[in-house]
Amino acid sequence: MSLVTRACRLIEESEEEPSLAVLAHAVGRSPSYFHRLFKATTGLTPKDYAAAHRAAKVRQGLASGSGITEAIYDAGFNSSGRFYERSTDMLGMTPSRYRAGGTNEEIRFAVGQTSLGAILVASSQKGVAAILLGDDSEKLVRALQDRFPRAHLVGGDHNYEALVARVVGFVEAPRIGLKLPLDIRGTAFQQRVWQMLQEIPSGTTASYGEIARRIGAPRAARAVAGACTANNLAVAIPCHRVVRNDGSLSGYAWGVERQRALLDREASDDA
Repeated sequence: MSLVTRACRLIEESEEEPSLAVLAHAVGRSPSYFHRLFKATTGLTPKDYAAAHRAAKVRQGLASGSGITEAIYDAGFNSSGRFYERSTDMLGMTPSRYRAGGTNEEIRFAVGQTSLGAILVASSQKGVAAILLGDDSEKLVRALQDRFPRAHLVGGDHNYEALVARVVGFVEAPRIGLKLPLDIRGTAFQQRVWQMLQEIPSGTTASYGEIARRIGAPRAARAVAGACTANNLAVAIPCHRVVRNDGSLSGYAWGVERQRALLDREASDDA
């Protein structure tokens, strides 16, 4: 069993999150060396891995019918207060709503039109949860239903349509910028990738391998590509700025032609 695998098992089997020093000692390495090795292998720090594991245990406990307090403590949180401070970020909603499978979570949405086709913007109470691009507005609505199968979808009012207009404006003229409150839902690794994508300057690109190196996981280029594909927030999380190692375009969830058009517009704005 590899050192990192042993450490992962120790994290998973511990009632409380083990410290870096404890983990390093358990595998017979210095804390600094172990930290670098763990991050290079998994794409996460030991602390991030432990947090993701605890979040998964909470979700599993709530889904299995456990009481909220029981699920919290079974996941290794030694106080409910510490959990509730982070519960919305971990679950995307309150624990009671998650336990009900997200039933009746209200998602507002509206569809607009851009020169690249239809665009759907949807928001939870926390922020924008989806920006989808496509050729057919009805298909985009069905895709939203697939992403939030138990939510209550509500058509946006005039004020919400103004938000959609802001996103449309950014697609047409990226130089105006786009700052939105986001409801980002994904694994710890996906969220680290998406955070890095938001740091790619407009008008530039980075390869999957470069992103993997920037997050400290140089062997995780394929996983980075998977995170890009799983991104629900087109343009807000700019996965269109990620390219193959040779600079070619491929794998963009909303079509390579849209990717090329977005990059061309950004390059033109920054010229």
